[in-house]
Amino acid sequence: MESELAFVWAGLLAFAILAYVVLDGFDLGVGILFPFLEDDDDRDMAMNSVAPVWDGNETWLILGGGGLFAVFPMAYAIAMPALYAPIFAMLAGLIFRGVAFEYRWRTVRGKVLWDWAFFSGSIVAAFAQGVALGALVQGIEVDGRAYGGGSWDWLTPFSLLTGVAVTVGYAMLGSTWLVMKTEGILRSYAQRFAAVCGAATLVLMGAVSLWTPFLDPDYLARWFGGPTMAFTLIVPALVAAAAFVLFRGLKLGQDVRPFLAAQSLFVLGFIGVGISFYPHILPPQVTIWEAAAPDESLLFMLVGAAVLLPLILAYTVYAYWVFRGKIDPDEGYH
Repeated sequence: MESELAFVWAGLLAFAILAYVVLDGFDLGVGILFPFLEDDDDRDMAMNSVAPVWDGNETWLILGGGGLFAVFPMAYAIAMPALYAPIFAMLAGLIFRGVAFEYRWRTVRGKVLWDWAFFSGSIVAAFAQGVALGALVQGIEVDGRAYGGGSWDWLTPFSLLTGVAVTVGYAMLGSTWLVMKTEGILRSYAQRFAAVCGAATLVLMGAVSLWTPFLDPDYLARWFGGPTMAFTLIVPALVAAAAFVLFRGLKLGQDVRPFLAAQSLFVLGFIGVGISFYPHILPPQVTIWEAAAPDESLLFMLVGAAVLLPLILAYTVYAYWVFRGKIDPDEGYH
């Protein structure tokens, strides 16, 4: 019998991953835009805009990765060997940008070095996440209960496309964040970046969406047959609505709406991936229930999650509430 606990945990992990994408996505995007900012003052202000929240955003990545290991150990054991290279690259990128946050403010001669560490760490982490996503969508070869593919199966034209799409999408999130949080010349630059990155993101989302159904017959059946076919019309319509709000908000000089619209595009893309995957956790073979730990373990960990998740949500909301509004250019990073 299919366990309801496994389904609940799949939903919780999906929420944790989505929370990581929409929260850490914009601060990775700020790093991706770093070389294109006009001067050191703009870069200082951009980094200060995410300084109070960036490390808290990555809590969700730890929760998602740790939860996968504990709740779906079979999926973890199969996925990690398949994705060693992009996962290692992502972690290395996150380490570099994390160190840059601290060291950039402690040096004058080496500031350019840490600027590039912040940029390169951000773009490597973003691209690696997109490549890993593409590798999962295109399917992982399974032999029994272990990974059955080669060391380079993750590297395909489709995974490279998703890597570029996620990187450009994060740049869109970062630029709309700067529109919301800054003023003056930096905000004007961010508006232009947001328009360009937003248009590019929509083109790349379209390319990925058109390619995905033809990767696997199950994907094609879900999107173009049966009751889920309705999403083939609903999701693109919502994407079009979000895009309209994004570009109209940028044109009218609004602060918050472009950022929320950009986030909505990522949420809709995530929903599209979920529709393609379900009921698999590792397409095309491993389902949620096959990969899940025993029900006793799931129930035990669910009790802990019932305490932990509200706490994480509470301090996340509190942090964003405390640091709401425009950033003061005279404030430093501490």
